[in-house]
Amino acid sequence: MRSEFLATSPADLKKRGYDPVDIILVTGDGYVDHPSFGIAMVGRLLEEHGYSVVILSQPSHLDAESFKQFGKPRLFFGISSGNLDSIVSNYTGNGKVRNTDQFSPDGNPFIDKTRTIKRRPDHAVMRYSQLAKQAYPDVPLVLGGVEASLRRFCHYDYKQNKIRGSVLTDSKADILVYGMGERAIVEIADRLQNKENISGIAGTCVRLTPKEYGTFKDVHPIDITLPSHGDIQSNKDCFLDAELLIDKYARSQKKVVLCQQQQSHYVVQFPAQKVLQQEELDHLYQLPFTRRCHPDFANIPALTMIKDSVTIVRGCCGNCSFCAITRHQGAEISSRSQESIVREVKDIARDPDFKGTISDLGGPTANLFATSCAKGGCSKRDCLFPEVCPSLQVDEDSFLTLLRECMQIKEVRHLFISSGLRMELLLKTPKLLAEIVNNHTPGLMKIAPEHTVSSVLGYMHKPGFHVLEKFLSLARRLYAKKGQKLGVSAYLIASHPGCKIPDMHQLVNDLHRCKLEISQFQDFTPTPGTIATAMYVSGKDRNKKKIHIPSVNERLQQRKILEKAMNLDSHKRYTK
Repeated sequence: MRSEFLATSPADLKKRGYDPVDIILVTGDGYVDHPSFGIAMVGRLLEEHGYSVVILSQPSHLDAESFKQFGKPRLFFGISSGNLDSIVSNYTGNGKVRNTDQFSPDGNPFIDKTRTIKRRPDHAVMRYSQLAKQAYPDVPLVLGGVEASLRRFCHYDYKQNKIRGSVLTDSKADILVYGMGERAIVEIADRLQNKENISGIAGTCVRLTPKEYGTFKDVHPIDITLPSHGDIQSNKDCFLDAELLIDKYARSQKKVVLCQQQQSHYVVQFPAQKVLQQEELDHLYQLPFTRRCHPDFANIPALTMIKDSVTIVRGCCGNCSFCAITRHQGAEISSRSQESIVREVKDIARDPDFKGTISDLGGPTANLFATSCAKGGCSKRDCLFPEVCPSLQVDEDSFLTLLRECMQIKEVRHLFISSGLRMELLLKTPKLLAEIVNNHTPGLMKIAPEHTVSSVLGYMHKPGFHVLEKFLSLARRLYAKKGQKLGVSAYLIASHPGCKIPDMHQLVNDLHRCKLEISQFQDFTPTPGTIATAMYVSGKDRNKKKIHIPSVNERLQQRKILEKAMNLDSHKRYTK
């Protein structure tokens, strides 16, 4: 670890002799120099490749002055909303303004006391792009991060309740990096440094005028043409068609060029970057992060949760309908080496502020660590639905060895798995489950059954209720050996497309029959980049069959069913 942050002020630029600065990275988060924050990862990587970088964190979005303070960047502005989509960050699934922002100082999403000016503007990528263009019209704009990645094609915006065009065309940026963009962003910088064309880079999208598109397709074949913005506006079924095609080719990793016509431009997506090899992934986490909030952005709540956590795995092959992780991180699993993970834990343990607890060894799904495919992969990459694929190899011993090696580090007194765990995989790894229950559970083990009704689980792309029943039976036996009651926190979703009021009553009855208390749930949020959102918009499932979509009033009813059950469970605990 190091004590110096990336540059954040004109004084930093002068001190380091950055004249001019090569790259300005803009983010809607408060600046935290930790590998879990995308902008810090990109900044450290570009710095390692010899580029001068400045972080413009939560700039004023009322005018372009903040974008001028460092002078004109030599290569490009890199624009990101931060670790969250700005609409998801600013509004609940029912459109209410959020009162907290875990990625802002003190968790406060507002700049002013009247709570009218947000630190992170709505549609932050687009707003920051507008301001960067106002400041320096001829500087290339590179979009990246979750918001850009998931809004790269036509998408549904739940706050505005409409289909929007690609953020790339709306922002008039030059190129968009989708997915985990470490390789792509370095290649963009290298090409601009050498005054080369930036079109055709794997893991990116470009926008073309009709004339440019006509010339482009004469030279580069377009493999898949998605339904256009006009098609989708006139027929919502086309939105589902487009999302299913994007999902299919995102998982297959075939070298396919996708195109979608917007209102006045075309968006062309080049094939995804290959998943980082283990050595590359290891190297990223060895970059010299301070693992702290920058002094100008003190007390970022998100850092409190993850400061002493370690990412061990990327990607998820579960493909849950409501989740965008597969669309952004990919369906192919990439795990770090045990040596790299142990080295990072040792670095954390040497920090004078370390309190003896590693809060998490995890990722999108912690127990996908060290999994692989016996066949070397397939075009579906849908490994957990409706059952665990027989070709999915789960390396239980590797995870157990990792846990034991980390616990041998002198300063580490506790090591927890706080990330979500897939129950169907835990059933196949009983030794690992026992180890987690006995030594690595921070209070409650996190599982995500989401629902219990088979039809709803089918729409969610989740395995049947029998998985939860088997898991609870095994977990109870393990907790009983410790002389404890079951310690499990189950995550649930209300109002998912296809879910009806009777389904919610059945969910409550099923959980009570399993003696599983209701403690965590959320209303379905139709976020960009998910198949469930396409179901919500079209009113149809993956097979194009009509399904029930809960109305605004019914969403409230479904929520109240869970709230009532949760309050009853809490009362029982209290009276005991």
